[in-house]
Amino acid sequence: MFELRFWIIALAWLAVPAVSIAADASLAASAERKMEYLHQNSERSHPDSRPTTLTESEINAYLASGHVRIPAGVQSLRLVGTPGIITANCRVDFDKVRAGRNNTNPLLRLFSGIHDVDVQARASGSNRKGRVQVDSVAIDGIAVPDFVLQLFVERYITPRYPGVGLDSIFDLPERIDAATVGSHTLTMVQR
Repeated sequence: MFELRFWIIALAWLAVPAVSIAADASLAASAERKMEYLHQNSERSHPDSRPTTLTESEINAYLASGHVRIPAGVQSLRLVGTPGIITANCRVDFDKVRAGRNNTNPLLRLFSGIHDVDVQARASGSNRKGRVQVDSVAIDGIAVPDFVLQLFVERYITPRYPGVGLDSIFDLPERIDAATVGSHTLTMVQR
Protein backbone atom coordinates (compact mmCIF):
# COMPACT_ATOMS: atom_id res chain seq x y z
CA MET A 1 0.00 0.00 0.00
CA PHE A 2 2.93 2.37 0.71
CA GLU A 3 4.18 1.86 -2.86
CA LEU A 4 0.76 2.83 -4.25
CA ARG A 5 0.69 5.97 -2.14
CA PHE A 6 4.23 6.91 -3.17
CA TRP A 7 3.56 6.60 -6.91
CA ILE A 8 0.18 8.28 -6.77
CA ILE A 9 1.87 11.22 -5.11
CA ALA A 10 4.72 11.13 -7.60
CA LEU A 11 2.19 11.30 -10.44
CA ALA A 12 -0.10 13.79 -8.79
CA TRP A 13 1.83 16.54 -7.11
CA LEU A 14 -1.32 18.61 -7.10
CA ALA A 15 -2.22 21.61 -4.90
CA VAL A 16 -5.30 23.21 -3.41
CA PRO A 17 -5.97 26.36 -1.39
CA ALA A 18 -6.12 25.91 2.37
CA VAL A 19 -9.41 24.48 3.68
CA SER A 20 -10.70 23.86 7.18
CA ILE A 21 -9.27 21.04 9.29
CA ALA A 22 -12.61 19.19 9.23
CA ALA A 23 -12.76 19.41 5.46
CA ASP A 24 -9.13 18.27 5.24
CA ALA A 25 -9.91 15.20 7.37
CA SER A 26 -12.91 14.36 5.20
CA LEU A 27 -10.90 14.80 2.00
CA ALA A 28 -8.01 12.72 3.35
CA ALA A 29 -10.47 9.97 4.30
CA SER A 30 -11.93 10.09 0.80
CA ALA A 31 -8.47 9.68 -0.72
CA GLU A 32 -7.77 6.77 1.65
CA ARG A 33 -11.01 5.03 0.58
CA LYS A 34 -10.13 5.42 -3.09
CA MET A 35 -6.64 4.02 -2.56
CA GLU A 36 -8.08 1.09 -0.63
CA TYR A 37 -10.51 0.49 -3.51
CA LEU A 38 -7.59 0.48 -5.98
CA HIS A 39 -5.81 -2.09 -3.80
CA GLN A 40 -8.87 -4.34 -3.47
CA ASN A 41 -9.71 -4.00 -7.17
CA SER A 42 -6.15 -5.01 -8.10
CA GLU A 43 -6.60 -8.32 -6.28
CA ARG A 44 -9.52 -9.35 -8.50
CA SER A 45 -8.85 -11.70 -11.40
CA HIS A 46 -10.52 -9.14 -13.70
CA PRO A 47 -10.30 -5.67 -12.14
CA ASP A 48 -13.08 -3.18 -12.81
CA SER A 49 -11.63 -0.90 -15.50
CA ARG A 50 -13.80 2.10 -14.71
CA PRO A 51 -11.58 5.11 -13.96
CA THR A 52 -10.83 6.12 -10.38
CA THR A 53 -10.23 9.85 -9.93
CA LEU A 54 -8.51 11.59 -7.06
CA THR A 55 -8.93 15.35 -6.82
CA GLU A 56 -6.05 17.60 -5.92
CA SER A 57 -7.99 18.57 -2.78
CA GLU A 58 -8.04 14.92 -1.71
CA ILE A 59 -4.37 14.40 -2.54
CA ASN A 60 -3.23 17.51 -0.67
CA ALA A 61 -5.38 16.70 2.35
CA TYR A 62 -3.91 13.21 2.36
CA LEU A 63 -0.36 14.59 2.12
CA ALA A 64 -1.06 16.91 5.06
CA SER A 65 -2.72 14.17 7.14
CA GLY A 66 0.51 12.48 8.19
CA HIS A 67 -0.38 9.22 6.41
CA VAL A 68 2.47 9.71 3.96
CA ARG A 69 6.09 9.68 5.01
CA ILE A 70 7.55 12.71 3.25
CA PRO A 71 11.36 12.82 2.99
CA ALA A 72 13.21 14.52 5.84
CA GLY A 73 13.52 18.24 5.31
CA VAL A 74 10.43 18.60 3.09
CA GLN A 75 7.61 20.62 4.66
CA SER A 76 4.28 22.13 3.60
CA LEU A 77 4.02 20.14 0.37
CA ARG A 78 1.22 21.36 -1.91
CA LEU A 79 0.59 20.11 -5.43
CA VAL A 80 -1.08 21.71 -8.45
CA GLY A 81 -2.25 19.78 -11.49
CA THR A 82 -2.85 20.91 -15.04
CA PRO A 83 -3.17 18.51 -17.99
CA GLY A 84 0.00 16.43 -18.07
CA ILE A 85 1.85 18.78 -15.67
CA ILE A 86 2.34 18.66 -11.94
CA THR A 87 3.75 21.48 -9.87
CA ALA A 88 4.96 20.97 -6.32
CA ASN A 89 5.38 23.86 -3.90
CA CYS A 90 7.08 23.17 -0.60
CA ARG A 91 9.52 24.45 1.97
CA VAL A 92 12.77 22.49 2.12
CA ASP A 93 15.43 22.34 4.82
CA PHE A 94 18.36 21.40 2.59
CA ASP A 95 20.61 20.76 5.58
CA LYS A 96 18.28 17.90 6.60
CA VAL A 97 18.10 16.62 3.02
CA ARG A 98 21.91 16.58 2.82
CA ALA A 99 22.42 15.15 6.34
CA GLY A 100 25.19 12.58 6.42
CA ARG A 101 26.38 13.31 2.88
CA ASN A 102 29.07 15.99 2.85
CA ASN A 103 30.37 17.39 -0.40
CA THR A 104 33.03 19.97 -1.14
CA ASN A 105 31.66 20.82 -4.57
CA PRO A 106 31.03 24.60 -4.40
CA LEU A 107 28.04 24.33 -6.76
CA LEU A 108 26.23 22.13 -4.24
CA ARG A 109 26.65 24.73 -1.49
CA LEU A 110 23.67 26.47 -3.09
CA PHE A 111 21.57 23.77 -1.44
CA SER A 112 21.77 24.80 2.20
CA GLY A 113 19.39 26.41 4.66
CA ILE A 114 15.58 26.55 4.50
CA HIS A 115 13.98 27.71 1.25
CA ASP A 116 10.74 27.73 -0.74
CA VAL A 117 11.00 25.31 -3.66
CA ASP A 118 8.83 25.00 -6.76
CA VAL A 119 9.16 21.96 -9.01
CA GLN A 120 7.38 21.58 -12.34
CA ALA A 121 7.26 18.19 -14.04
CA ARG A 122 5.48 16.30 -16.78
CA ALA A 123 3.78 13.16 -15.52
CA SER A 124 1.97 10.33 -17.26
CA GLY A 125 1.27 6.65 -17.07
CA SER A 126 0.49 4.06 -19.72
CA ASN A 127 1.01 0.35 -20.29
CA ARG A 128 1.56 -0.07 -16.53
CA LYS A 129 4.54 2.29 -16.57
CA GLY A 130 4.68 5.74 -14.99
CA ARG A 131 6.96 8.54 -16.02
CA VAL A 132 7.86 11.77 -14.24
CA GLN A 133 10.16 14.24 -16.02
CA VAL A 134 11.30 17.27 -14.04
CA ASP A 135 11.27 20.34 -16.27
CA SER A 136 12.28 23.04 -13.83
CA VAL A 137 13.13 23.78 -10.22
CA ALA A 138 13.20 27.20 -8.58
CA ILE A 139 14.51 28.01 -5.11
CA ASP A 140 13.05 31.17 -3.61
CA GLY A 141 11.89 32.09 -7.11
CA ILE A 142 15.32 31.67 -8.72
CA ALA A 143 15.65 28.98 -11.42
CA VAL A 144 18.22 26.26 -10.67
CA PRO A 145 20.42 25.49 -13.71
CA ASP A 146 19.85 21.97 -15.03
CA PHE A 147 23.45 20.80 -14.57
CA VAL A 148 23.50 21.95 -10.93
CA LEU A 149 20.15 20.26 -10.29
CA GLN A 150 21.50 17.05 -11.86
CA LEU A 151 24.53 17.16 -9.53
CA PHE A 152 22.26 17.59 -6.49
CA VAL A 153 19.92 14.76 -7.51
CA GLU A 154 22.80 12.37 -8.24
CA ARG A 155 24.51 13.18 -4.94
CA TYR A 156 21.58 13.41 -2.49
CA ILE A 157 18.33 12.02 -3.95
CA THR A 158 19.12 8.95 -6.08
CA PRO A 159 21.34 7.28 -3.42
CA ARG A 160 18.43 7.40 -0.94
CA TYR A 161 15.68 6.71 -3.48
CA PRO A 162 17.11 4.45 -6.22
CA GLY A 163 15.34 4.90 -9.52
CA VAL A 164 14.30 8.47 -8.69
CA GLY A 165 15.90 11.19 -10.77
CA LEU A 166 15.06 14.03 -13.11
CA ASP A 167 13.53 11.56 -15.56
CA SER A 168 12.04 8.58 -13.74
CA ILE A 169 10.25 5.60 -15.27
CA PHE A 170 8.68 3.09 -12.90
CA ASP A 171 6.13 0.28 -12.69
CA LEU A 172 2.67 1.49 -11.74
CA PRO A 173 1.37 -0.41 -8.70
CA GLU A 174 -1.97 -2.12 -8.11
CA ARG A 175 -2.44 -3.14 -11.77
CA ILE A 176 -2.88 0.50 -12.77
CA ASP A 177 -2.60 0.49 -16.55
CA ALA A 178 -2.93 4.23 -17.16
CA ALA A 179 -2.67 7.38 -15.06
CA THR A 180 -3.53 10.83 -16.34
CA VAL A 181 -2.88 14.15 -14.65
CA GLY A 182 -5.75 16.45 -15.59
CA SER A 183 -6.94 19.83 -14.49
CA HIS A 184 -6.88 19.40 -10.69
CA THR A 185 -7.30 15.60 -10.95
CA LEU A 186 -5.44 12.31 -11.24
CA THR A 187 -7.39 9.61 -13.07
CA MET A 188 -6.28 5.98 -12.99
CA VAL A 189 -7.49 2.94 -14.93
CA GLN A 190 -6.78 -0.60 -13.78
CA ARG A 191 -6.68 -3.68 -16.02
